[in-house]
Amino acid sequence: MILAEDSYRFSATLPREELFGLMSQIRRAAVSVPANIAEGYGRDSKGSYVSFLKTAQGSLKELETHLILAQRLKLGSFAAAEGLLARCESIGRMMRGLIRSLQGAPEA
Repeated sequence: MILAEDSYRFSATLPREELFGLMSQIRRAAVSVPANIAEGYGRDSKGSYVSFLKTAQGSLKELETHLILAQRLKLGSFAAAEGLLARCESIGRMMRGLIRSLQGAPEA
C-alpha cells in the first residue's frame, strides 16, 4: 500500500499533459499490486493466491517500466523514481519468497 501511495504522490508531480498517459499508467500499475495480493489472499485456495501473486509481480514490473520511462524522459524527480524503484525491487524479492514458500507448502 505504501508503494501505491508513494507512486500516486510521484505521479502527481508529472506534467499535466501526462494525466491520461504516464500518470494514469503509473497509478493503475501501482494500485494493481496490493489489489491483486489482497484478492488472491481472499481466495479459497493456495493455488489461486499464488496465481494472483504472480499477477501482482507482473504489475510490479509494469510499474518499474513506467518509472524508468519517466526517468528517461526526465519527468518528475529522478531521485523519487529511484526510491520507488528500490522499493519495487524489495517488494519483488518478498513476493518471490512468498510464492516459493507457498508452492513448497502442502495445501491446507
